Amino acid sequence: MSVKALRQAVDSLLPSLSPVRFVTPDGRPVKPPPGYEAPSDELLREAYRRMVLGRRFDTQATALTKQGRLAVYPSSRGQEACQIAGVLALRDQDWLFPTYRDSVALVSRGIDPLEVLTLLRGGWHCGYDPAATRVAPQCTPLATQTIHAVGMADALRRRDEDGVAMAFIGDGGTSEGDFHEALNYAAVLRAPVVFFIQNNRYAISVPLARQTAAPALAYKGVGYGVRSEQVDGNDLVAVLSVLLAAVEHARSGKGPFLVEAHTYRMEAHTNADDPTRYRDRREVEEWESADPLSRLETYLRSRSLLTDEDIEAAGKEAETFAARLRTGMNTDIEADPMELFDHVFAEPTPQLLEQRAQLAAESLFQED
Repeated sequence: MSVKALRQAVDSLLPSLSPVRFVTPDGRPVKPPPGYEAPSDELLREAYRRMVLGRRFDTQATALTKQGRLAVYPSSRGQEACQIAGVLALRDQDWLFPTYRDSVALVSRGIDPLEVLTLLRGGWHCGYDPAATRVAPQCTPLATQTIHAVGMADALRRRDEDGVAMAFIGDGGTSEGDFHEALNYAAVLRAPVVFFIQNNRYAISVPLARQTAAPALAYKGVGYGVRSEQVDGNDLVAVLSVLLAAVEHARSGKGPFLVEAHTYRMEAHTNADDPTRYRDRREVEEWESADPLSRLETYLRSRSLLTDEDIEAAGKEAETFAARLRTGMNTDIEADPMELFDHVFAEPTPQLLEQRAQLAAESLFQED
């Protein structure tokens, strides 16, 4: 390969020097870089409605955790633009591979919120049917879902199915070996998969600067031959535009695509975390001024795409949604401890059978 051809190949993989942006934090439109088009007005209005519902779901789930109705809940408040755009960029036949922090995305995908929260209240391995919803189980081990997504994407390609897999991942997950293996595997196979990094600045208490010396996480795709981009993760218009382009890139047979969204985790890592021990309140206040929901609302209002009546209707729908969730969560789960061993393996191993027998004997002893 000539030097000129090599330079062109590298340039084709590189992300923009600064995150792609369509709307400023105060809601003003700006000219995006070449190659990206604004989503349709109809899609942006639908995104706003889903963001309102998503935020209300998130605040309600956080409250349920404080009430003891959930064992744990990882909030994604402040990351709604990423959660909603990721879902809107996919078609029904596409697969989503979420992390534990992506409950809002699952609700937006159409999964019953009670089923989404089943795992987090300790009721079952996964509260929904992955095959029917085309949503993999929420993944707690960091980055393992990325290589699963590559496997699914390659399977879709081999079966000549018009499908794409999208793997959500946090900034901390990009430090895991599975993430790098997935990038390499996807590039070599030219698998139709999109890696979507929600860089919310902290891996629990570890800031981004302690995780990587790269100028941006988006550059991690370049070394594996993966087309990459970075985007303002609190700008729904930009995130949706970039993800639509990334999904089309993968669907058209051009191989994998990596997108890094720069956003912020407004709440604690989970209810067991105290973020005041590792980040300053002034930093949080600064990011509050870049809130993705208010930014989109201001932008849509400025273009006469959103009225007071629309905002009121979305708010009422969200409150009705939250009320149904509260009612459903007030019903206690009748859990059978023996179900822990169901669906672990297609054929139970000797060790699993031994453990099952031990629990059964212990349960009988306690009943006596």
